[in-house]
Parts: sequence; structure tokens; C-alpha cells
Amino acid sequence: MTSDDAEQDPQSQHPGQTLPYPGHESQMQEQPADSMADYVGRNLLQGRAAVVTGGDSGIGRAVAVAFAKEGADVVISYLSEHDDAARTEELVRAEGRRCLTVAGDLAADEHRHEVAAAATSEYGRIDVLVNNAAFQSSVDSVSDLTLDQWRHTFQVNVEAAFFLVQDALPSMPSGSAIINTASVTGLRGHRTLLDYAASKGAILAMTYSLAQSLLDRGIRVNAVAPGPVWTPLIPATLGRERAEQFGAQVPFDRAAQPDEIAPSYVFLASNRMSSYYSGAVLAPLGGQVLGV
Repeated sequence: MTSDDAEQDPQSQHPGQTLPYPGHESQMQEQPADSMADYVGRNLLQGRAAVVTGGDSGIGRAVAVAFAKEGADVVISYLSEHDDAARTEELVRAEGRRCLTVAGDLAADEHRHEVAAAATSEYGRIDVLVNNAAFQSSVDSVSDLTLDQWRHTFQVNVEAAFFLVQDALPSMPSGSAIINTASVTGLRGHRTLLDYAASKGAILAMTYSLAQSLLDRGIRVNAVAPGPVWTPLIPATLGRERAEQFGAQVPFDRAAQPDEIAPSYVFLASNRMSSYYSGAVLAPLGGQVLGV
């Protein structure tokens, strides 16, 4: 999940719709492309077991379905979007793979334990862990950012990712992969998403550190840092005007669809494709150039 501002005077590109947080995809006027309908798997993850947090919709759904098309069984965790999670489960099962859904707040320690335990109980191991769930809420000025919001953002975006890794590690054999969802905001910062950008910067540093710490265990750790991606989080958190203009600021002149981002996760999850990658960041940014 990621977002970015329209910095100049772009034309409206999306419906002027707002949604209550956390945003149900089934209520969006403009549905994201996140079912990987045209994606053809090549058994890159055959027989593997994957956990995808925030797997009910958007990037998480596209990743879960892509993994299923590559032969993986999936556990998806999500907050409370039961209708969206049911749709993801349906798409995974349509590929002949098993799917377990686990609802709850990853800000809570007990739920993180529950997710890892459910995956281990269902599949006996965890071969791929995707830390994708995130919280964001924009503020107009620095003084508007409250301590409660700061703490909640880091609980969901950083603490949950790290401690889910801790809980999953006993079930992760050599050859496993951890993939963290970062963001262009973690690479460049953001004027109205201060806590979110800071948390995504922390995710990048954590990715680099875990890659080094888990090298001896044969577990690869990488990240995907997308630019603007059209997901339910956007109309649920950015407000009507910014949601309308979302994605217009990048050189491609549009936000990505989740289906365009999910193959990066397949690449990093597959030992056949990325066995020499650890501590790396893939940044699908719609033509933006890092460092500029």
C-alpha cells in the first residue's frame, strides 16, 4: 500500500469518492485491477506456503493470487474487510490452491502470534512472508500529527512487520524469503505523510538489517518500494481532491494498478528468479528516477 501527492496542477484521473477507513474495495467506484486475470504462472512457487498481510485487496490481493498461480498455498491476514478477503480467497482457490484468512489488528501482539501460528498449523511451515499491511493518514501540518497517530502508524507498519518475522522464523526453512512493502515515500519523504514516510524509511533499514542477520540461515530479505498505486487505501485516507489527482504527478501520468506491482513480489519470492538477491529494493515508480 502506498500513496503520493499531486505536486503541480494535474487533471482529475479518478472518481471524486471518499471511503471510511480502512476502505472496502467492493465499495470503490473505480475498481483496481488486482485479480491477476491475465497472469500465467510457471510453477515458480510450486508447493510453497506464503503469508501475505493486508491480503484482502489491492497489492496484497494481487500478490496472493499471483503466488497461487505460481503454485503456492496462501494465508492472508487483514483488518476487517471481510467481503474483500472472501473475494481474495475465492480467487486463490480458483487456482486450485488452499487459502486461509485471518482477521484482526496487526498492531496487537496477540494477533501477530495468531497469524504465524495459523500458517504453521495449516501448512506446517512458512516459505514466504510478505509484510504488506500498512496504515496511513495525511496531516496538513507538522503540528497536526498526534503522538497517538505516530505510535499507531509505527505499530502497524514497522513493529508488526518485525515481530511477525520473529514469530515466523521458527517455521521458515533455509531457502525461504521475506518481502517487505516499502514505498517511494520512504525513499524521498512526504510533506503530508510524515509518520507514514518515516515508517517506510524504517522498513527499508529493517530490510537491509534483516538481510544481513538472516544470511546464515539461508533466508533472503528484500523489499518492494512502489510509487502511487490505486488501492482502497487511497480514497479512504487522502480526501476527495487528492484521490481524484492521485498518480498524475509521475512521468507515466497515472497510478499503477496492483496487478503491475505483484510480479515484483513473485520475482523476489522465487529462488529460481532471485536466488542472488538479498537486501535489495525493487522500486516500480512509474518513470520517476531515484536521486533526482
